[in-house]
Amino acid sequence: MPEAIAIILKSITGVVRRAEITLRSGRLRSYGTWKAATGRLLVTLTAVTILSAEVAAAKTIHLVAFGDSLTAGYGLPRADAFPARLEAALRAKGYDVSVTNAGVSGDTSTQGLARLDWSVPPGTDAVIVELGANDMLRGQDPNITRRTLDEILTRLKGRNIPVLLAGMRAAPNFGADYQKAFDAIYPDLASKHGVLLYPFFLDGVAGDRSLNQADGMHPTAAGVNRIVPAILPSVEKLLAETSQH
Repeated sequence: MPEAIAIILKSITGVVRRAEITLRSGRLRSYGTWKAATGRLLVTLTAVTILSAEVAAAKTIHLVAFGDSLTAGYGLPRADAFPARLEAALRAKGYDVSVTNAGVSGDTSTQGLARLDWSVPPGTDAVIVELGANDMLRGQDPNITRRTLDEILTRLKGRNIPVLLAGMRAAPNFGADYQKAFDAIYPDLASKHGVLLYPFFLDGVAGDRSLNQADGMHPTAAGVNRIVPAILPSVEKLLAETSQH
């Protein structure tokens, strides 16, 4: 595409030079001559405008996967982590996208909030927020997790960055009341902020020993390969939103 624009620009130069010669020779006394010259220039400029718009539309989408060890790829080679596998899947479908791994193992939602501004730098087109698992594992008050994720979404919305919120679910051993309070956080906040929701990041993987590492909590490469196609339709909806911002 840049080569095409270069050709068009060269054409503009030629048209302008011919017009200049016409002016200097005093031959631009006929309305027909003027109309022909300006017509050629208008067509050429229109072509450049269209091509420039196409180049802008084809720019790489910068997606940040912002989360904890589930995003970071704990226990896995970086190439097998969720962000890398997601980028590969999106590129295989024709998307020009770069997925940044902004996962930090052990992070709670509060720790994620503390690093939000530098983890999601200027130029970010969209964000997947995957936080809260460590809050739950530590038995943290769900109200704290709710307030923190609410603030993260508020800040991203203030920056006009589309978000896909990846939900988490509480383990049964925390009791029914805790489960109810924790599990409600994600759909409630997605509705409040008008962001996309993927209800459970570990859907189809949690509890399956064949898809988790020895600790029973972190996906293997096979587990990540189960997560990616499941969340992919939601990520495609997120990418569609970037064209509206």
